[in-house]
Amino acid sequence: MNPQPLSAEPTPPAEKAESRPRIDSEKILGGATTVEIEHAGQRYLLRVTRENKLILTK
Repeated sequence: MNPQPLSAEPTPPAEKAESRPRIDSEKILGGATTVEIEHAGQRYLLRVTRENKLILTK
């Protein structure tokens, strides 16, 4: 039996880095270590780790 090849839908070209908006994390966090972000009716938590990295969780 020979499986049929899957047809892949074309992927849209990636945005160029210089065309993306850039926001400093301090503007989002405002001095806090965690903020809630609401998107499409869902709540997400953006937090800064002890290693000063950002983690976004649902």
